[in-house]
Amino acid sequence: MFTGLIKDLGEVVSVEDRKGLKRFRISTHLGVENMAIGASIACNGCCLTVVDKSGGGFVVDVSNETLEKTTLDSWQEGTKINLEPSLRLGDEMGGHIVSGHVDCTAVVTKMARDGESWRITIEVPEAVSPYIASKGSVALNGISLTVNEVSGNTFGVNIIPHTWQVTDISGWEEGMKINLEVDMLARYVARMTEREKELAA
Repeated sequence: MFTGLIKDLGEVVSVEDRKGLKRFRISTHLGVENMAIGASIACNGCCLTVVDKSGGGFVVDVSNETLEKTTLDSWQEGTKINLEPSLRLGDEMGGHIVSGHVDCTAVVTKMARDGESWRITIEVPEAVSPYIASKGSVALNGISLTVNEVSGNTFGVNIIPHTWQVTDISGWEEGMKINLEVDMLARYVARMTEREKELAA
């Protein structure tokens, strides 16, 4: 489990195509000497397993299934990656509960300055839009953000200077795809409501 509070902005230093997967080496300031092989790291919101480590980086293997469902297939040398180690018992719960299981890719449709902050509009697939609620939470590339407003299958978020500086958002562009995970609570509430309707039918 994760919180959506990014701990480091890593960088892809190598990409290796293997049979049925891709292997990425990622540099980080997290301190790999304390990172266990088999540990879970959220990389742009996707929960991945550390399979090797050396120097100032770690290695993850990504299956074809994950490559197809996320933006990870577009990673290349130099790509900036939001990193968050898994939540430990006793850690401060600052963002919201994030599983690291990406629901879909979303599209950045608009980026506009608003004083010192930024307003960003995101478009999601129709099937995902019911899970997005105004003032609810959402994880975009692993970043815990509050939804400002919702209109159809688009919603807006506001990015403060700190978040802009310590995550990959400063590299986003209109038209690019990002990883999206809906609020876990919203998913269960929607399923419970759906089940009640099924029983009442």
